[in-house]
Amino acid sequence: MSGIKLDFKKSGSLIPAIVQDYKTQEVLMLAFMNQEAWEATLQTGKATFYSRSRKKLWIKGETSGNTQLVKDIRIDCDNDAILLKVDQIGGAACHTGHPSCFYRKVTNDTLTIISEPVFDPKEKYKNE
Repeated sequence: MSGIKLDFKKSGSLIPAIVQDYKTQEVLMLAFMNQEAWEATLQTGKATFYSRSRKKLWIKGETSGNTQLVKDIRIDCDNDAILLKVDQIGGAACHTGHPSCFYRKVTNDTLTIISEPVFDPKEKYKNE
């Protein structure tokens, strides 16, 4: 159990976790951690989150193989947000196959896709 006291109570047991590529500094995704996901991340060195839709822990990349190896962890001033700097294995953080979940840019009230997928999600997730 970690000696670091994060404030999981403030947001109903979940803390936002921003994930950033430690080499390029690109923001890859936003997910949520509960206490168990936090402890698992610290113990394994692999980014582990709490899935709000599935209501269970998930290790990033357990299905796709696109894991996130944690290189650095930062905590905000209120102890209620986490920044993970990771080595993104497989080149894609997003379940759509894009390198980042933030692959759409707002341009003149429309969304413009600014990156190409590096894998086909239908192939990676065909057994789910």
